[in-house]
Amino acid sequence: QVRLVESGGGLVQPGGSLRLSCAASESIFSINYMGWYRQAPGKQRELVADITSGGSTDYADSVKGRFTISRDNAKNTVYLQMNSLKPEDTAVYYCRVELGPPITILWGRGTQVTVSS
Repeated sequence: QVRLVESGGGLVQPGGSLRLSCAASESIFSINYMGWYRQAPGKQRELVADITSGGSTDYADSVKGRFTISRDNAKNTVYLQMNSLKPEDTAVYYCRVELGPPITILWGRGTQVTVSS
């Protein structure tokens, strides 16, 4: 079974940067969307950014201009470069991949990002 392996989370001070990575454990064909979601304590999981196989991107308003999503199709890997981090960015960040057809959704286990002084 294909797994998504996330890395790059951690503790950072406000204004700092982190880069998240999410790699599929084996080659995956028919990847449509790759993206990042996050869930803060007591809140619903929300879209942070996603990217299509063609490179089109979409971002949450709260991260536009600060976060950049990119992907390496040859490595089945998606990245999230996070700059100018704020305390409100603190959350567990989850990688999500959509395959298909038929449409199949895969989730990573999540990686904690904490922004605090």
